[in-house]
Amino acid sequence: MAMLRSIIGWILLLCIIPLFAFTLIASGKEVKEMKSLDQVLDKNINLKKVSLVQNSYMYDRDGALVSEIVSDDENRVLVPYKKIPEEVKQLFLTSEDRHFYEHKGFDFMGMVRAAASNVKDQKIDQGASTITQQLSRNLYLSHERTFNRKLIELMYSYQLEKKLTKDEILESYLNTIYFNNGVYGVGSAAQFYFNKPLKSLTLGEMAFICAIPNNPTLYDPLKHFDYTKSRQERLLNGLKKAGVITNKQLKKALKEDIKLDVVQKKNKYPDYVTYVNEEFTQLVSSSEGFDKRLAKANDKEKAKIEKELSKKVSTLLKDGVKIYTALDPYMQNQVVAQVNQNLPYEGVQGGAAVVNHQTHQIVALSGGKNYAKYDFNRAYQAYRQPGSSIKPLLDYGPYIEKTGATASSSIDASKFCSKEYCPQNYNNRTYGTVTLDTAFKNSYNTPAIRMLERVGVNTGFSYLKPFHFAELKDTDYVLPAALGGFTDGMSPLEMTNAFTTFGNSGSYTPSRAITKVTDLNGKTILKWKDKPVQVYSIRTNNVLRQLMASVVKSGTGKKANFKAPYVGGKTGTSNNYKDMWFVGLTDTYTMGVWVGKDNPGSVEYLHNAGPQLSIWRNTLQAAY
Repeated sequence: MAMLRSIIGWILLLCIIPLFAFTLIASGKEVKEMKSLDQVLDKNINLKKVSLVQNSYMYDRDGALVSEIVSDDENRVLVPYKKIPEEVKQLFLTSEDRHFYEHKGFDFMGMVRAAASNVKDQKIDQGASTITQQLSRNLYLSHERTFNRKLIELMYSYQLEKKLTKDEILESYLNTIYFNNGVYGVGSAAQFYFNKPLKSLTLGEMAFICAIPNNPTLYDPLKHFDYTKSRQERLLNGLKKAGVITNKQLKKALKEDIKLDVVQKKNKYPDYVTYVNEEFTQLVSSSEGFDKRLAKANDKEKAKIEKELSKKVSTLLKDGVKIYTALDPYMQNQVVAQVNQNLPYEGVQGGAAVVNHQTHQIVALSGGKNYAKYDFNRAYQAYRQPGSSIKPLLDYGPYIEKTGATASSSIDASKFCSKEYCPQNYNNRTYGTVTLDTAFKNSYNTPAIRMLERVGVNTGFSYLKPFHFAELKDTDYVLPAALGGFTDGMSPLEMTNAFTTFGNSGSYTPSRAITKVTDLNGKTILKWKDKPVQVYSIRTNNVLRQLMASVVKSGTGKKANFKAPYVGGKTGTSNNYKDMWFVGLTDTYTMGVWVGKDNPGSVEYLHNAGPQLSIWRNTLQAAY
């Protein structure tokens, strides 16, 4: 009964089609009527510009592909009409639409033949859809099998034929059709199934992938290779019958040993790639002025602006871009390995960032132990109490700048109380007058408090402004901040970024992962335009470098020391040992490491082992 209804439906459709065709033909004789028909179709079917989603790409510092960005789950590599092999075009023309260059969007006689075949075989096997109709369906319509939808498809096809040339329609079709396994278009099919560009495929391989779209599930070569091979052979015979290839070419193609070389999308270095996606949004925001609008907006306006920004980012990625980064694969592998190896403890996590402060480029990131793409990334998303690692930025730097002190200058390390705030030194020890060098390398607390009090909290914090710590709040402007007591804190990447100042004579320039963004033709469309800010004087910076060198030579960071032209840094431990830090630099690299628990808890049992120091030393030592 269902088959009978389908056959009757086909007959009714064939009766209606001539009326539609006759109207179009008759309208050609009556210009006024033609305009009227076109006006009706233009009003009701106003086709938008054909814009296909295509892949974007991410590259490391040497130009090697590290990640393919697929939007809307459509893995597509667009191939221009002129670069599509003639054999591929003919494979689809001979099998799907032999009268493509003759009809105006639909082939009435083809429908008659298909209907006759369906009646004869008592099944709906042939749809007689032209390439234009298939493109209309893929771009604008659903894939439901109703006669109403079929009629609408014809109207869309007629409009497409008016809007595009035949070559443009064929190009869009070949880049739109589905090849199963998330693959769209002939270009992506060649890359996915044979790991080759389309132009490099043999005739047999071309016919093999061209066999898939007719029924992507049935002809999925990963599951039904033999079915795909059988259809490939039918397609090749069709080419020979149509006079496109010779008998010799046919025999050679049929004898080819088809060997799939399936390549999954590139998806390397998840810790780094996850951050680059975040930075890409920041770059778009900065380049397009969204950041300035957000800074002035109220909460309601911000939501709207952020939605606009998200749409802009999505559009760029769908149009296809190439994102070039400073990723150093060797350093990336090193930092990931060190975080994994040095944190075998249950529930203990870590995050790290490595920056080349000479080039202001982020070269490696660890988002945490056993990190997976798009997980919570501790390198830039974990805001934690910095402990004493904040001292050179907030306490010593401003103090030395304002007082002209040196490493050998004296400072009071005795007990300190201000109102009800009475911080203690490590192990509640008390000291008298000591040098800045002694206080710094042993991380005494009371001298640091006195330094911030001496210069003034607001003055001290003014030196942090160039670093743009994201979670810095007005409530943080208090004396306990001198020891790392912040509301939320800083991320490892933020701390690393700030410490690059010490490798640049007191001048700060934000470090970036992205070096440039181009369109798929190589034209640069986005690039950071950062300007340096002098935070500390060269004299102050030299004193700070001297102090940090003492930390690794004879202070709390001795386990981080190794042979290099320069090594220096600062340890940090938050209250109750919830966070352990080491942030430091060599002559080339600045690196920050945080170790702790995602849900803050004591890691005091790791204090003597100092895994953050081992991670830091082993990662950077490998670079030398």
